[in-house]
Amino acid sequence: MSLYKIEKISQKTFTSLAVIVFFALSSCGEQKKNAETSTSTEIESQREDSDKLTFKDNKTEKVFDNYLLLRTAFVNSDSSVAQALALALSEDFSEGSEGLKTIAQQITETDDLEKQRKLFSDFTIEVEPLFKENIARGVIYKQFCPMAFNGDGGYWFSDIDQIQNPYYGNKMLKCGTITEIIQ
Repeated sequence: MSLYKIEKISQKTFTSLAVIVFFALSSCGEQKKNAETSTSTEIESQREDSDKLTFKDNKTEKVFDNYLLLRTAFVNSDSSVAQALALALSEDFSEGSEGLKTIAQQITETDDLEKQRKLFSDFTIEVEPLFKENIARGVIYKQFCPMAFNGDGGYWFSDIDQIQNPYYGNKMLKCGTITEIIQ
């Protein structure tokens, strides 16, 4: 066999392997995307099955819905989606809510997922009175991960009792407990 034929076979083999690797990697990425979409869809369907959570005013309901979307971005460990959702959340606040607006804006200013998660934890502490004072029907689950932030722990809110940890995402998705049911 000539050197030219061996070189041609090697090129064909390399090209075939490259195509196979490309499709395999694409498939893995699609499976991850489908898994993330599936998680979000599961959460939404569980919310529909539960006693519908409502608030006394549309503003609080909008804030809570945007909060849940932001929490899901952290569950999925997606800092760029978190930035976009935090921007939408910051627009939900007017005068009198400068602290909440500032924290939401700070999330938009960094793409560092760990800094965003810490800011989300701070936001959760600040927004708690708004949710508690304005719930009309249904329940909010206050959840806690004791391992978040080097053992200091972190709270978040959910409209379902299933733990979906926003501070560790897939690393420790089920780490946490319900500490309070707000009605």
